Amino acid sequence: MATENQKNKMTKVSDRLNRLSESATLAMARMSRELKAEGKDVIALSLGEPDFDTPDFIKQAAKKAVDDNFSHYTPVPGLLELRKAISYKFKRDNGLDFRPEQIVVSTGAKQSLANVCLSLLNPGDEVLLPAPYWVSYADIVNLAEGTPVQISSSVNKDFKVSASQIEEKITDKTKILMFSSPCNPSGSVYTKEELTDIAKMLEKYPNIFIISDEIYEHINFTNIHFSIGSIPHLKDRVITVNGVSKGFAMTGWRVGFIGAPLWIAKACSKIQGQITSGTCAISQKATETAVSADPSEVMFMKDIFLKRRNLVLEKLKEIKGINCNIPQGAFYLFPDVSYYFGKADGKITINSSDDLCMYLLNTCYVALVAGTPFGNPECVRISYAASEENLLEAIGRIKNQLSKLK
Repeated sequence: MATENQKNKMTKVSDRLNRLSESATLAMARMSRELKAEGKDVIALSLGEPDFDTPDFIKQAAKKAVDDNFSHYTPVPGLLELRKAISYKFKRDNGLDFRPEQIVVSTGAKQSLANVCLSLLNPGDEVLLPAPYWVSYADIVNLAEGTPVQISSSVNKDFKVSASQIEEKITDKTKILMFSSPCNPSGSVYTKEELTDIAKMLEKYPNIFIISDEIYEHINFTNIHFSIGSIPHLKDRVITVNGVSKGFAMTGWRVGFIGAPLWIAKACSKIQGQITSGTCAISQKATETAVSADPSEVMFMKDIFLKRRNLVLEKLKEIKGINCNIPQGAFYLFPDVSYYFGKADGKITINSSDDLCMYLLNTCYVALVAGTPFGNPECVRISYAASEENLLEAIGRIKNQLSKLK
């Protein structure tokens, strides 16, 4: 029989795992499910998932793929016909020239990001993260033994950073600049002019690579999406990450992809070949149909998201102390709630956005995500990928509960 000491040794996890934190969005989703299981009427505005079903024309393509026996292993970087379709999509929508061999299809854009970081980073290499950033960026960098370096922003600057702010953080260890536009969690969209300024600054630093996460490309209320990779002098340094989860309501299909310089694409394929190999063949055929379609096929979702954004913004204006920008993309609001720090309801004192989120979850059963893991601890993320009825009810509950904090 194993001794207690032996049991402890057997259950001790790696230092690699200890460097990671649990995904904040998934943690809040887990707590929401637990409360729902207890019979609580929880309104979850925490997960970044469209509340639409996958469009029928995409589902039909998947059904045909089943009938056509796409049930076998695929090439590690993806089916050739899908990579050709993605190459076409990049040229049509983004002005990016990638040959099919420069495309790597992965099991979600999260794997795409991880592949790139694992392929490029050595221990101690620094990755610049304009804040707010998606919760998994810093942990993916940590997993790859890199060092995340935060570049701060605020609601009053529309949560954007300038070229000069980025340059201030560059050192001889800087390897990657990683950002999303439209941004999760702030919904901010970098303009062509802003990205051109950043690109001009980066001319001085030819050894820095750029990971441009464009997963929310089709949920852009400015109607102008600009890809930094289309700037000619950066062509050999930009890895463009995209996928079908958000714009096509295909979260569960798990398909993301990159367009990259050939040597980086080959490196990512090598990494992927030892971890997951090619992603689901059926999902790949559905994705081929999705990215080949005219983007107008899914614009109805963007229009509905815009209507919801405006609705929630108007309701948030009725709540004292909430300071919010006007997001131009994605389906999130990221208000500054620091007004409530130090306030209490007689039992609970709010000292952080984490406290505020737990307070709202446990008292009025509305699930939000604290801004801390996004790099802005003064904020909370609200997903408006929910019905208008639920959004109105949730904001009403929040308003009522916050009024009790003095």
